[in-house]
Amino acid sequence: MARKCAVCGKGVAVGMKVSHSHIRTKKTWAPNLQRVKAIVDGAPRRVMVCTRCLRSGKVQRAI
Repeated sequence: MARKCAVCGKGVAVGMKVSHSHIRTKKTWAPNLQRVKAIVDGAPRRVMVCTRCLRSGKVQRAI
């Protein structure tokens, strides 16, 4: 399963980690994804959703 939000599409961000001596190495920042049961197309499904979408109410959770 991809590390991408099913609602907003937020995914992994890539950048450089820079040390004090300016040695640069690749670094990734992963979104805070939660596996929740949500209503998708009228049926409950398990989807990966970022916590920002959960908090803002963009996801209707299923019981």
